[in-house]
Amino acid sequence: MAQALGGAPVLHLDDIASHEELFGWTGRLLSQVIEPLGRGETAHYCPYDWRARRFGPPRPLPPAPVVVVEGVGAGRRDVRPHLALLLWMDLPPEESWSRGRARDGEEQREFWDGWVGAELEHFAGDPSRPFADLLVRQGDEGYEVVPGPAGTAEPGPPLTHGDGPSAVW
Repeated sequence: MAQALGGAPVLHLDDIASHEELFGWTGRLLSQVIEPLGRGETAHYCPYDWRARRFGPPRPLPPAPVVVVEGVGAGRRDVRPHLALLLWMDLPPEESWSRGRARDGEEQREFWDGWVGAELEHFAGDPSRPFADLLVRQGDEGYEVVPGPAGTAEPGPPLTHGDGPSAVW
């Protein structure tokens, strides 16, 4: 998506969260990223190293016409007012968790044991999907984009063509 948006910068929420704050990072996101970008300034955030279990040196995030914020919790209540559009990757939770476990390997098994409950608790108190402008669903040959529950955005073409650059965005 970022490539299709002209190389838009991407902020991974995995860089903002930590083992101690799986979902308690909203203040850090607002102060380190959203507020500076809102003033047209370069944001500086300290990405979290999930293996070393500590935050690293500051990383710049320059202002841009579009900044993609990706990750679980991107559509949370305190962030939504700052979003131009909320896309929801519409996967069953078990499939998302399975992908995460496969990505992170045995080294992060203990993390995933705690993550599942934390994610369920987060979405029970602060759901994002009902506010999604668009739903993205994986198909056999790409991704389908359909109107989301919020229904405030028009979808692009109905199907991308594989995992390469999106035909939609």
